Amino acid sequence: MAKERNILVVDDERTIREVVRRYLELEGFRVTEAETGPQALSILQGMRPDLVVLDIMLPGVDGFSITRRLRQASDYNPLSIEGDIPIILLTARSNEVDRIAGLELGADDYVTKPFSPRELVARVKAVMRRSSAGEAESDTPVAFGPLHLDPRSRSVSVDDKDVSLTAKEFDLLWFLMRHPRQVFKRQQLLDKIWGYEFYGDESTVTVHVRRLREKLEPNPSKPSFIQTVWGVGYKFEIPGS
Repeated sequence: MAKERNILVVDDERTIREVVRRYLELEGFRVTEAETGPQALSILQGMRPDLVVLDIMLPGVDGFSITRRLRQASDYNPLSIEGDIPIILLTARSNEVDRIAGLELGADDYVTKPFSPRELVARVKAVMRRSSAGEAESDTPVAFGPLHLDPRSRSVSVDDKDVSLTAKEFDLLWFLMRHPRQVFKRQQLLDKIWGYEFYGDESTVTVHVRRLREKLEPNPSKPSFIQTVWGVGYKFEIPGS
């Protein structure tokens, strides 16, 4: 029997939590709820959810702060969990700057209020889905120059130094490394990695590429791995070739 996935839903509006819970449970997920930032942090001290649906505007501690603490768990001792738990932010803000801020902190996706519960469920499924699970080479480690990636352990290293990536950062890098020199449009990457076409915002890809460069490259402004093809999208280039 497949392991039941646990989703932590954090929102101070009771109606939203109840609706989201109902729709997620109908899809077979187990749901834990929190209505404040401190309550969410307390829950995270004792459990590791498979995904967090997180409102930005929360009493006590906001969603940005929780995202930051999850992504930098080693700097926040009570959260003794891995930093790669997928995060979907809920926001009533339509300002693109706020959405980008969440992605920059390491969120995997966002949904703007008001939203369709079916849309949110689709986002949850897409974010949790691992890339190209059925490909024959999907469990084969890949390496180019100093960059090594092992999909079986979902580990990445550069010059034998471990690099911590979020779930979607890993999936994006893995996909690009399996298709070196092939150029992909941002919308194609949304479809391949995030698993949807209509809902996606291309800035999601842009921010994830930027974060990967910051983690992998000695000089992110002059990337050697993930290169921009202006007016088109991105490609993975083999270093030194």
